[in-house]
Amino acid sequence: MPHQRPPEGDWRTWVILGGRGAGKTRAGAEWVRAMVEGPTPHAPGRAMHVALVAETMDQAREVMVFGESGLMSICPPDRCPNWNATRKMLVWPNGAIAKLFSAHDPDSLRGPQFDAIWADELAKWRKAEAAWDMLQFGLRLGNDPRACVTTTPRRTQMLRDLLERHTTVMTHAPTQANRANLARSFLEEVEGHYGGTALGRQELDGELLSDVEGALWTVAELAAVQVAVPPACDRIVVAIDPPGTSHAGSDECGIVVAGVSMKGPVQDWRAVVLEDATVHAARPTVWAEAAIDAMRRHDADRLVAEVNQGGDMVEAVLRQIDPMMSYRSVHASKGKVARAEPVAALYEKGRVQHVRGLAQLEDQMTQMTTAGFVGRGSPDRVDALVWALQDLLTEPARSWHNPKIRGL
Repeated sequence: MPHQRPPEGDWRTWVILGGRGAGKTRAGAEWVRAMVEGPTPHAPGRAMHVALVAETMDQAREVMVFGESGLMSICPPDRCPNWNATRKMLVWPNGAIAKLFSAHDPDSLRGPQFDAIWADELAKWRKAEAAWDMLQFGLRLGNDPRACVTTTPRRTQMLRDLLERHTTVMTHAPTQANRANLARSFLEEVEGHYGGTALGRQELDGELLSDVEGALWTVAELAAVQVAVPPACDRIVVAIDPPGTSHAGSDECGIVVAGVSMKGPVQDWRAVVLEDATVHAARPTVWAEAAIDAMRRHDADRLVAEVNQGGDMVEAVLRQIDPMMSYRSVHASKGKVARAEPVAALYEKGRVQHVRGLAQLEDQMTQMTTAGFVGRGSPDRVDALVWALQDLLTEPARSWHNPKIRGL
């Protein structure tokens, strides 16, 4: 598969990020084969001294060597290496050798030298930085020494730093990419239980989730508020952040659906984000139809729209689709961060939940910092989220604490 094929070009480290069962081990084993084998069983290949490194020696032996996708399983009989258990080493018919190492003991990597390295599950090595540094000092033989890293991503500084190097290339695949070789019951179980969650995005989709310094929301915080089944809602709104222009290159129109459970005092109300229906619209009628459709899907009580960019045009376009809708316009008098911070505080108080599957919205949220938005483009999804939660939680609380309104 594409993610299992070495990229072309002049690189030193190839990182294969993949979900569980995506075929990473097979890719690493096939790469080692391609490096050590020559045109005939006894002809030399590009590499003669290989390091096979896992977190522990047992994992290196049982997965990289003797696993179902390991080297002993994939090599044809006339090119199959011999296993020397005493020296923890594979020896090919052409004289190439591959020695096993444990990343748990970085000092064992001092001294040996290689022209190829296969590092498995680097993201879970406890001493990753020290072990990887020693491997780099040893990767010095031949004309073009290279390393292959196969790993399920985790939020480690070591992995992020490695991916940022100009000598690193990366391929990626989710678990579903290898579905032909996986049990259907396994896929149904893990997708049903973990699909759309932060853990599922990491372990199944093979995504590297990371936190930004000063972020108003972190990945861990958003993972903690996810629910498989949303609670019953007493009121539901659809909030939109229309783009300033409507053409092929314009920003997206943020459309977020949220509901609130109005049990107890207003300060105890709980909200849930039900859907991110954001669209990229070349014409205003496209985002208007998407917003109205979201209202109908969720039987929403109101549509809330920011009108800084479009003014009265926003309501006019929406009423072309549904003249009888309940509508409220809002105007941004503060900056995006100032508007988002009170909403982030609601999350800290445990007053907001998310249904699973809001990956793009949550990605934008983790890139909204106290210094501004650090992602690409405009945080249209976050803007729509802020307007929805303000309408459901912040505005009712403000009205309750206003003596004049409360007296009515």
